Amino acid sequence: MKHIIPILIFVLFLGTLSAQDDYIELLRKDVTAEKTAVITEIMAFTDSESKIFWPLYREYDFERSKIDDQRVALIKDYAENFENVTDEKADEITKRSFKYRQQLVKLEQKYYKKMAKALSPKTAARFFQLDTQLNSLVTLQITSQLPLIEH
Repeated sequence: MKHIIPILIFVLFLGTLSAQDDYIELLRKDVTAEKTAVITEIMAFTDSESKIFWPLYREYDFERSKIDDQRVALIKDYAENFENVTDEKADEITKRSFKYRQQLVKLEQKYYKKMAKALSPKTAARFFQLDTQLNSLVTLQITSQLPLIEH
C-alpha cells in the first residue's frame, strides 16, 4: 500500500479525467487486495469466523467505496481550485468533507452492529480499530500531498 498511495496522489492531479478514473479504479483494486491481506493476517480468523466475516466485509467495503467516491471527487475539485479558492468554494468543499465523514461514521456504526452481533463486540471492535488505522494511513498519504488553502 505504501507504494500505491503516491501513485494515486499523482493520478489525482492529472488532467485527463476518464483515463484518470480508470487508473484510480485499478489502484483501488490494488489497495483493496493489500488491505485484505493485512486484515487476514492481523485478525487471524478461525475458519468459522472467516465464513461470517468476509461476506460482511465485502458488503461494508462495497458501500464504503461508494462513499469514498465522494472523497475522490472532493480531492479532484480541490486540486482544480486550490490556487484560487474563494470563500464560497472553501465553504462548499468543507461542508462536503463533513458530509463525507458523517456518512463514513454512519456506515461504520451500521457494520459494527452487524459484526458485533454475528461475531462478537470484541472482534468487531478489533476490526474497526484496524480499519481505522489502515484508512488513516491512506488519508495521511493523500492529505500530506495537498497544499493548504492560501490565507
